[in-house]
Amino acid sequence: MTSPSEFVRIWDLPTRVFHIVLGLCVLGLFVTGELGDALMPLHYWLGYAVLSLVFFRIVWGLLGGHWSRFVNFVPSPKQVFHYVRSMRRGEHHPNVGHNPLGGLSVLTMLCLLLLQVASGFLTDDEISLAGPWAAWAPPSWVELATRYHTEIGRVLLIVLIVLHVSSVVYYRIVKHNDLISPMLHGDKQLPAQTQHSRDTFTSRLFALSIWIACSFVVYRLVLLGS
Repeated sequence: MTSPSEFVRIWDLPTRVFHIVLGLCVLGLFVTGELGDALMPLHYWLGYAVLSLVFFRIVWGLLGGHWSRFVNFVPSPKQVFHYVRSMRRGEHHPNVGHNPLGGLSVLTMLCLLLLQVASGFLTDDEISLAGPWAAWAPPSWVELATRYHTEIGRVLLIVLIVLHVSSVVYYRIVKHNDLISPMLHGDKQLPAQTQHSRDTFTSRLFALSIWIACSFVVYRLVLLGS
């Protein structure tokens, strides 16, 4: 006998908004970075926005809705090993939130974005633009950060984004598992006893206050170079 199912709130609104806004900001960073010139001030502002979002996601990974918390989706090496082995066998084990590889990609993405923005704070094109910390950092740091930001980190992010999009398409077409719709409306049809993520007006207001606080931290970090 199958257990009754219902629509369960998996992704709270702050997590969904974070995901969409972060994607738009990263896309804007690639576009403005490629076009350069007059768009570079916007490139910096988008970088600051991304940093505030990454800080927010770190805090929200501790205090957010049930399935948005790191403790509920960050996998152990053993879990990743068993998940990959089950995939190779053609086995399908549905996950409520992120599967082990998805959880690993979330952490990797946050780390790469943090490194990319931090290196951007130290970049200097030696013509007209420089990050807010480039003026007081040692030249060797600036050179290393500039190289990482423009050559290494950028490529790593592109590779990870391509893998992320490819995996979503793979799960939709091959596994018949739609990962996009739940990230848009927040719900999945799951067994009725599945844990819901908290997503109330109060929790959403709390999330907004966290993002504002994170934005203020970024503002202060930018001012350190003044």
